[in-house]
Amino acid sequence: MKVIVVGATGFIGFPVAQALARAGHIVYGLTRSEANAKKLAAEEIIPVIAEPTSTSWHHLVAKLDVVIESIGGFPDLAQASNAIIKGVSESATKLRPPGAPKLTYIYTSGTWVQGDSRTEIVSDTTPLSIPVQLTAWRIPLEQAVITSTTLNGIVIRPALLYGRGGSLFETLFKSAQAGKVAWYGTPGGRFALVHADDLADLYVRAAEKAQIIGGQIFDAANDFTESADDFLEHLVRLTGTKTPYKYIEPSNLFEEALGATLLLRPYLARALLGWTPRKPGLVDGLETYYASWRALQ
Repeated sequence: MKVIVVGATGFIGFPVAQALARAGHIVYGLTRSEANAKKLAAEEIIPVIAEPTSTSWHHLVAKLDVVIESIGGFPDLAQASNAIIKGVSESATKLRPPGAPKLTYIYTSGTWVQGDSRTEIVSDTTPLSIPVQLTAWRIPLEQAVITSTTLNGIVIRPALLYGRGGSLFETLFKSAQAGKVAWYGTPGGRFALVHADDLADLYVRAAEKAQIIGGQIFDAANDFTESADDFLEHLVRLTGTKTPYKYIEPSNLFEEALGATLLLRPYLARALLGWTPRKPGLVDGLETYYASWRALQ
Protein backbone atom coordinates (compact mmCIF):
# COMPACT_ATOMS: atom_id res chain seq x y z
CA MET A 1 0.00 0.00 0.00
CA LYS A 2 0.86 3.66 -0.31
CA VAL A 3 0.05 5.50 2.89
CA ILE A 4 0.56 9.04 4.13
CA VAL A 5 0.66 9.81 7.84
CA VAL A 6 -0.35 13.41 8.53
CA GLY A 7 1.43 14.36 11.74
CA ALA A 8 4.15 11.77 11.17
CA THR A 9 6.54 13.00 13.85
CA GLY A 10 4.01 13.17 16.69
CA PHE A 11 3.83 10.68 19.57
CA ILE A 12 1.11 8.78 17.71
CA GLY A 13 2.08 9.44 14.10
CA PHE A 14 5.77 8.51 14.34
CA PRO A 15 5.31 4.98 15.76
CA VAL A 16 2.48 4.43 13.27
CA ALA A 17 4.64 5.49 10.31
CA GLN A 18 7.50 3.30 11.55
CA ALA A 19 5.21 0.28 11.94
CA LEU A 20 3.76 0.73 8.45
CA ALA A 21 7.26 0.98 6.95
CA ARG A 22 8.34 -2.17 8.81
CA ALA A 23 5.25 -3.95 7.46
CA GLY A 24 6.54 -3.32 3.94
CA HIS A 25 4.32 -0.45 2.85
CA ILE A 26 5.38 2.72 1.03
CA VAL A 27 4.95 5.40 3.68
CA TYR A 28 4.90 9.16 3.26
CA GLY A 29 5.30 11.26 6.39
CA LEU A 30 3.88 14.76 6.44
CA THR A 31 5.85 17.20 8.58
CA ARG A 32 6.21 20.95 8.82
CA SER A 33 9.95 21.05 9.50
CA GLU A 34 13.15 20.24 7.63
CA ALA A 35 14.73 18.78 10.76
CA ASN A 36 11.87 16.33 11.19
CA ALA A 37 12.10 15.41 7.52
CA LYS A 38 15.59 14.00 8.18
CA LYS A 39 14.24 12.01 11.11
CA LEU A 40 11.60 10.44 8.85
CA ALA A 41 14.02 9.71 6.01
CA ALA A 42 16.29 7.86 8.45
CA GLU A 43 13.36 5.53 9.17
CA GLU A 44 12.74 4.86 5.45
CA ILE A 45 9.66 7.07 5.54
CA ILE A 46 9.38 9.46 2.58
CA PRO A 47 9.23 12.99 4.03
CA VAL A 48 6.73 15.50 2.70
CA ILE A 49 7.21 19.03 4.05
CA ALA A 50 3.92 20.92 4.06
CA GLU A 51 1.23 22.41 6.24
CA PRO A 52 -1.33 19.67 6.95
CA THR A 53 -4.21 22.03 6.21
CA SER A 54 -2.78 23.09 2.83
CA THR A 55 -3.38 21.37 -0.50
CA SER A 56 0.29 21.39 -1.49
CA TRP A 57 0.58 17.65 -0.75
CA HIS A 58 -2.75 16.66 -2.29
CA HIS A 59 -1.19 15.60 -5.60
CA LEU A 60 -0.40 12.37 -3.74
CA VAL A 61 -4.09 11.71 -3.19
CA ALA A 62 -4.42 10.42 -6.75
CA LYS A 63 -2.22 7.40 -6.00
CA LEU A 64 -2.60 6.83 -2.26
CA ASP A 65 -4.46 3.95 -0.65
CA VAL A 66 -4.70 5.41 2.86
CA VAL A 67 -4.52 8.78 4.60
CA ILE A 68 -3.94 8.66 8.37
CA GLU A 69 -4.58 11.89 10.24
CA SER A 70 -2.89 12.14 13.65
CA ILE A 71 -2.11 15.82 14.07
CA GLY A 72 -1.59 17.73 17.30
CA GLY A 73 -0.17 21.02 18.49
CA PHE A 74 -2.52 23.30 16.58
CA PRO A 75 -4.03 26.35 18.36
CA ASP A 76 -7.42 25.30 16.98
CA LEU A 77 -7.21 21.56 16.48
CA ALA A 78 -10.91 21.23 15.66
CA GLN A 79 -10.65 23.71 12.79
CA ALA A 80 -7.48 22.08 11.46
CA SER A 81 -8.94 18.54 11.57
CA ASN A 82 -12.09 19.67 9.80
CA ALA A 83 -10.06 21.49 7.15
CA ILE A 84 -7.93 18.41 6.46
CA ILE A 85 -10.80 15.99 5.94
CA LYS A 86 -12.72 18.52 3.84
CA GLY A 87 -9.67 19.19 1.66
CA VAL A 88 -8.78 15.51 1.21
CA SER A 89 -12.38 14.68 0.31
CA GLU A 90 -12.51 17.43 -2.33
CA SER A 91 -9.12 16.43 -3.77
CA ALA A 92 -10.10 12.76 -3.89
CA THR A 93 -13.16 13.68 -5.93
CA LYS A 94 -11.10 15.77 -8.36
CA LEU A 95 -7.90 13.77 -8.68
CA ARG A 96 -8.68 10.08 -8.36
CA PRO A 97 -9.37 8.27 -11.62
CA PRO A 98 -12.83 6.85 -12.38
CA GLY A 99 -13.37 3.43 -10.91
CA ALA A 100 -10.68 3.83 -8.23
CA PRO A 101 -11.53 2.40 -4.80
CA LYS A 102 -12.52 4.98 -2.22
CA LEU A 103 -9.51 6.55 -0.57
CA THR A 104 -9.33 5.30 3.02
CA TYR A 105 -9.21 8.04 5.63
CA ILE A 106 -8.30 7.00 9.19
CA TYR A 107 -9.05 9.73 11.68
CA THR A 108 -7.39 9.78 15.11
CA SER A 109 -9.88 10.73 17.78
CA GLY A 110 -9.51 9.71 21.44
CA THR A 111 -11.31 7.83 24.19
CA TRP A 112 -12.01 11.05 26.08
CA VAL A 113 -15.13 11.33 23.91
CA GLN A 114 -16.46 8.47 26.08
CA GLY A 115 -16.58 10.80 29.07
CA ASP A 116 -15.59 10.65 32.74
CA SER A 117 -17.34 8.12 34.98
CA ARG A 118 -16.29 5.91 37.88
CA THR A 119 -19.43 3.78 37.71
CA GLU A 120 -20.35 3.15 34.07
CA ILE A 121 -18.47 0.57 31.96
CA VAL A 122 -18.32 1.54 28.27
CA SER A 123 -17.19 -0.06 25.00
CA ASP A 124 -16.60 0.91 21.36
CA THR A 125 -20.32 1.01 20.59
CA THR A 126 -21.59 2.78 23.72
CA PRO A 127 -23.56 5.94 22.75
CA LEU A 128 -21.59 9.10 23.53
CA SER A 129 -23.60 11.24 25.91
CA ILE A 130 -21.12 12.76 28.41
CA PRO A 131 -17.84 13.51 26.57
CA VAL A 132 -14.98 15.23 28.35
CA GLN A 133 -15.45 18.91 27.51
CA LEU A 134 -12.01 19.27 25.91
CA THR A 135 -12.83 16.83 23.12
CA ALA A 136 -16.59 17.10 22.67
CA TRP A 137 -15.96 18.64 19.24
CA ARG A 138 -14.55 15.33 18.01
CA ILE A 139 -17.93 13.58 18.05
CA PRO A 140 -19.46 15.30 14.97
CA LEU A 141 -16.11 14.97 13.18
CA GLU A 142 -16.06 11.22 13.85
CA GLN A 143 -19.51 11.00 12.29
CA ALA A 144 -18.44 13.06 9.28
CA VAL A 145 -15.55 10.63 8.70
CA ILE A 146 -17.51 7.38 8.93
CA THR A 147 -20.50 8.65 6.92
CA SER A 148 -18.46 10.25 4.11
CA THR A 149 -19.68 9.37 0.62
CA THR A 150 -16.32 10.12 -1.01
CA LEU A 151 -13.93 8.54 1.51
CA ASN A 152 -13.73 5.14 3.17
CA GLY A 153 -13.78 6.53 6.69
CA ILE A 154 -12.46 4.78 9.80
CA VAL A 155 -11.98 6.23 13.30
CA ILE A 156 -9.46 5.07 15.89
CA ARG A 157 -9.76 6.37 19.45
CA PRO A 158 -6.49 5.92 21.37
CA ALA A 159 -6.67 5.74 25.15
CA LEU A 160 -3.99 7.44 27.27
CA LEU A 161 -0.70 6.68 25.56
CA TYR A 162 2.36 5.41 27.42
CA GLY A 163 5.82 4.16 26.46
CA ARG A 164 8.29 5.51 23.86
CA GLY A 165 9.40 8.65 25.67
CA GLY A 166 6.62 9.08 28.17
CA SER A 167 3.81 10.22 25.88
CA LEU A 168 1.12 11.91 27.98
CA PHE A 169 3.02 11.10 31.18
CA GLU A 170 6.15 13.00 30.14
CA THR A 171 5.32 16.06 32.25
CA LEU A 172 4.73 13.87 35.30
CA PHE A 173 8.07 12.09 34.76
CA LYS A 174 9.80 15.48 34.65
CA SER A 175 8.22 16.60 37.92
CA ALA A 176 9.02 13.24 39.55
CA GLN A 177 12.66 13.61 38.55
CA ALA A 178 12.59 16.99 40.26
CA GLY A 179 11.18 15.43 43.44
CA LYS A 180 7.42 15.94 43.11
CA VAL A 181 4.74 13.46 42.05
CA ALA A 182 1.36 15.11 41.53
CA TRP A 183 -1.58 14.31 39.26
CA TYR A 184 -4.90 15.90 38.47
CA GLY A 185 -8.23 14.95 40.02
CA THR A 186 -9.02 12.98 43.17
CA PRO A 187 -8.07 9.57 44.62
CA GLY A 188 -9.73 6.46 43.26
CA GLY A 189 -9.44 7.21 39.54
CA ARG A 190 -8.56 4.69 36.85
CA PHE A 191 -6.77 4.97 33.52
CA ALA A 192 -7.71 3.44 30.17
CA LEU A 193 -4.31 2.97 28.52
CA VAL A 194 -2.49 1.80 25.40
CA HIS A 195 1.22 1.44 24.64
CA ALA A 196 2.47 3.36 21.61
CA ASP A 197 3.70 0.16 19.92
CA ASP A 198 0.40 -1.67 20.38
CA LEU A 199 -1.47 1.34 19.05
CA ALA A 200 0.78 1.43 15.97
CA ASP A 201 0.01 -2.24 15.34
CA LEU A 202 -3.71 -1.44 15.36
CA TYR A 203 -3.25 1.25 12.71
CA VAL A 204 -1.38 -1.19 10.48
CA ARG A 205 -4.14 -3.78 10.82
CA ALA A 206 -6.85 -1.18 10.16
CA ALA A 207 -5.04 0.17 7.07
CA GLU A 208 -4.49 -3.30 5.65
CA LYS A 209 -8.12 -4.33 6.11
CA ALA A 210 -9.60 -0.91 5.42
CA GLN A 211 -11.74 -1.95 2.47
CA ILE A 212 -13.76 -4.34 4.64
CA ILE A 213 -14.02 -2.28 7.84
CA GLY A 214 -15.03 1.13 6.47
CA GLY A 215 -17.44 3.02 8.69
CA GLN A 216 -16.16 1.49 11.94
CA ILE A 217 -14.96 3.21 15.10
CA PHE A 218 -12.37 1.39 17.22
CA ASP A 219 -11.46 2.14 20.82
CA ALA A 220 -7.73 1.45 21.18
CA ALA A 221 -7.03 0.39 24.76
CA ASN A 222 -5.69 -2.45 26.87
CA ASP A 223 -8.12 -5.06 28.15
CA PHE A 224 -7.83 -3.70 31.68
CA THR A 225 -7.86 -0.27 33.30
CA GLU A 226 -5.26 0.67 35.91
CA SER A 227 -5.47 2.46 39.23
CA ALA A 228 -4.12 6.01 39.21
CA ASP A 229 -3.24 5.63 42.90
CA ASP A 230 -1.16 2.48 42.21
CA PHE A 231 0.65 4.20 39.36
CA LEU A 232 1.53 7.29 41.39
CA GLU A 233 2.66 5.26 44.40
CA HIS A 234 4.86 3.10 42.16
CA LEU A 235 6.38 6.20 40.56
CA VAL A 236 7.22 7.62 44.01
CA ARG A 237 9.06 4.41 44.95
CA LEU A 238 10.81 4.16 41.59
CA THR A 239 12.13 7.73 41.61
CA GLY A 240 12.93 7.88 45.32
CA THR A 241 10.75 10.94 45.79
CA LYS A 242 10.92 12.10 49.42
CA THR A 243 7.29 13.18 49.71
CA PRO A 244 4.08 11.19 49.03
CA TYR A 245 2.19 11.71 45.80
CA LYS A 246 -0.72 14.11 45.82
CA TYR A 247 -3.65 15.17 43.67
CA ILE A 248 -4.06 18.73 42.47
CA GLU A 249 -7.02 20.72 41.21
CA PRO A 250 -7.08 21.03 37.39
CA SER A 251 -6.57 24.57 36.13
CA ASN A 252 -7.66 24.05 32.51
CA LEU A 253 -9.64 21.67 30.31
CA PHE A 254 -6.59 19.59 29.39
CA GLU A 255 -5.68 18.94 33.03
CA GLU A 256 -9.33 18.17 33.72
CA ALA A 257 -9.27 15.56 30.95
CA LEU A 258 -6.08 13.99 32.32
CA GLY A 259 -7.89 13.44 35.63
CA ALA A 260 -10.85 11.69 34.02
CA THR A 261 -11.70 8.06 34.76
CA LEU A 262 -12.81 5.75 31.96
CA LEU A 263 -13.94 2.19 32.66
CA LEU A 264 -13.40 0.99 29.12
CA ARG A 265 -13.83 -2.57 27.80
CA PRO A 266 -13.12 -2.37 24.06
CA TYR A 267 -13.92 -5.33 21.81
CA LEU A 268 -14.24 -4.36 18.13
CA ALA A 269 -10.53 -4.31 17.26
CA ARG A 270 -10.15 -7.74 18.83
CA ALA A 271 -13.18 -9.14 17.03
CA LEU A 272 -12.68 -7.60 13.58
CA LEU A 273 -8.92 -7.17 13.32
CA GLY A 274 -7.48 -9.82 15.63
CA TRP A 275 -5.66 -7.06 17.54
CA THR A 276 -4.18 -8.00 20.91
CA PRO A 277 -2.12 -5.54 22.97
CA ARG A 278 1.13 -7.25 23.98
CA LYS A 279 3.10 -4.72 25.99
CA PRO A 280 3.14 -4.83 29.82
CA GLY A 281 0.76 -2.43 31.49
CA LEU A 282 1.81 0.99 32.74
CA VAL A 283 2.49 -0.05 36.34
CA ASP A 284 4.05 -3.44 35.54
CA GLY A 285 6.45 -1.93 33.01
CA LEU A 286 6.96 1.46 34.64
CA GLU A 287 10.65 0.96 35.40
CA THR A 288 11.32 0.28 31.70
CA TYR A 289 9.15 3.15 30.47
CA TYR A 290 10.68 5.63 32.90
CA ALA A 291 14.20 4.53 31.92
CA SER A 292 13.28 4.97 28.25
CA TRP A 293 12.06 8.50 28.90
CA ARG A 294 15.22 9.38 30.84
CA ALA A 295 17.44 8.07 28.05
CA LEU A 296 15.81 10.52 25.63
CA GLN A 297 16.42 13.58 27.80
